[in-house]
Amino acid sequence: MTCEQLRLDNQLCFALYSTSLAMTKVYKPLLQALNLTYPQYLAMLVLWENDGLTVGELSQRLLTDPGSVTPLLKRLEAEGLLKRTRSSSDERVVELRLTEKGRALQQQAELVPGCILKATGQSTDELQALKQELVELRARLQQAI
Repeated sequence: MTCEQLRLDNQLCFALYSTSLAMTKVYKPLLQALNLTYPQYLAMLVLWENDGLTVGELSQRLLTDPGSVTPLLKRLEAEGLLKRTRSSSDERVVELRLTEKGRALQQQAELVPGCILKATGQSTDELQALKQELVELRARLQQAI
């Protein structure tokens, strides 16, 4: 007999995990058209918002460590979407600048959010409320760490 608290379908973590997997599967063909992986797309979103960040600033914004974004950034640079340069004031700091190709990709990417909205079958207001709940949950979990 299984304890109800240990049933997979009763786990918030599994609901979040499986929903995240489904979301990335919906994104996959949309991002393949842009020649981006999901993590690369997230990095590009941050850079389209604020070009000229450092690797550290980008990793902070993505809630990850700088070492995990470096391989992703190298691939984006190899694709000609950004340039990585050492800071003239501190060579330990790597600055990120979008190329023309990287900036131009933003226009193509503008179709992605509408496709995702359609796939969810929810209204913009419903999704904003859900997103806000998730952001608040994330903040509480980060405080607990």
